[in-house]
Amino acid sequence: MLEPVRSEPERYTSALAGGVKPPRVGNVSRMDPDVVIATAALTRRFDALVAVDRLDLEVRQGVIFGLLGPNGAGKTTTIKMLTTLLPPTSGSAWVAGFEVAARPRDVRRRIGYVPQLVSADGGLTGRENLSLSAKLYRIPRAERRERIGAALDFMGLAPAADQLVRTYSGGMIRRLELAQAMLHQPSVLFLDEPTVGLDPLARRAVWERLEELRSRRGTAILITTHDMEEADALCDELGIMHQGRVAALGTPEELKGRIGPEATLDDVFAQIAGGTIEAGGSYRDVRRTRSTARRLN
Repeated sequence: MLEPVRSEPERYTSALAGGVKPPRVGNVSRMDPDVVIATAALTRRFDALVAVDRLDLEVRQGVIFGLLGPNGAGKTTTIKMLTTLLPPTSGSAWVAGFEVAARPRDVRRRIGYVPQLVSADGGLTGRENLSLSAKLYRIPRAERRERIGAALDFMGLAPAADQLVRTYSGGMIRRLELAQAMLHQPSVLFLDEPTVGLDPLARRAVWERLEELRSRRGTAILITTHDMEEADALCDELGIMHQGRVAALGTPEELKGRIGPEATLDDVFAQIAGGTIEAGGSYRDVRRTRSTARRLN
């Protein structure tokens, strides 16, 4: 069971024990045990630019939640705040039962994170990468071998475990990074554009592993993407971001149904934002995406 948020007043814990409805901030209940990600008016400014604007969001255990939108919409900034890599300008966020700003160490112990940029070390083998991750996560020495072996088997990487990662395909690298992020058995997994640069077969292999993680372990997964096919095929719920705000929330079918019987997610975004979703963004965004695609291929 997740630990209570110790920084919250004791009356909140007492209210839960007595069956009283927990307090709410904005539209989210920060003490609902099924809600593993919750934000209330979460905001991030960079000088005059408002990258994320008063975001209210919740993600429940066992759900694959997709943040959709073009580069520059605020997806990556949101994920960086939720993973403690970037402090909010204002507002609040709770992940795995802990307030992100007040308890960042506790949050980091309970999450896994796969950034868009390649994070596995190409000069090490797959097994060595996982061994390094096990040490960083302080997994007890007696458990490391079994955990690493299970992770390699689960991700379909056991035959290549002792090969250098620089010889891996893009899809194998992404699966290794997922194995690294899941090695300490986190309750929440964050993925920032995890399949960018992958061919269709490799992309679907990653999707299959994510669906297994959700179904077998009950892992909550928040994924950022601008890929409409990925969002439709993989995500249980979606939030479409536009200019720093979540402009629409719902399941893929609900969002499409609001437009019409033959609508696609591209149609949904066009209706909301007045254009199509594309991977544009700033020069830095484009350079990062192309660098990731080049390294995975």
